[in-house]
Amino acid sequence: MTNANASITITAFANSPDKGEGHARDMRVRWALEEVGESYSVRLLSFDELKTSSYLVIHPFGKIPAFEQDDLVLFESGAIVQHIACKYRGLLPPDANARERAIMWLFAALNTVEPPIVEREAFMLLERDKPWFGERLNILDDNVRMRLQELSDWLGDAEWLEDSFTVGDLMMVMVVRRLEDAGQYLFDEFPTIAAYVARGEARPAYQRAFADQRAVFLDSESVSAGSE
Repeated sequence: MTNANASITITAFANSPDKGEGHARDMRVRWALEEVGESYSVRLLSFDELKTSSYLVIHPFGKIPAFEQDDLVLFESGAIVQHIACKYRGLLPPDANARERAIMWLFAALNTVEPPIVEREAFMLLERDKPWFGERLNILDDNVRMRLQELSDWLGDAEWLEDSFTVGDLMMVMVVRRLEDAGQYLFDEFPTIAAYVARGEARPAYQRAFADQRAVFLDSESVSAGSE
């Protein structure tokens, strides 16, 4: 729930390259805040503004998102989402061991599952015209398939990675859904994973976060159309 007077401020792209599809990493933070019921405001920044000295003090790598609350400033979506999960109720189970496993899955999403997906994504964007494209794509697809198969085997008939939805599921869904569209055929090979992502996307908190992020893109498109 965005709120201009909220004590939490996050940064996001003013003109996101994901065209409102919810892949920019501020979406992870938006969803987490929606799940725990905390209001927040969003500071929209252009690509040039991300590289200014005033922003580099907050995020030394000039990326989004950043998170500001009182005297706390964080960057890196995983660190921000973990902070939200640990500070507020709603994303971690009450049992101590289950809490640790939920955080484990958050790190697994970022460190084990996301790298081959992002590598494939970058290749699709940057090397499509290269003579080795087809052969290399097959290799990258197989790397992704290996992770999806392992994740599918773990899930089996379960709804979530643990007994209930946790921060681990939030991050895993956000990571895996990057395959939508350009990797749809990989989803088709793993119906368990496709259904898992769909369950995450159906959550009301996800829907609210997605709508808020998409509104930024629609607003920017409206402004661009009006200036033509």
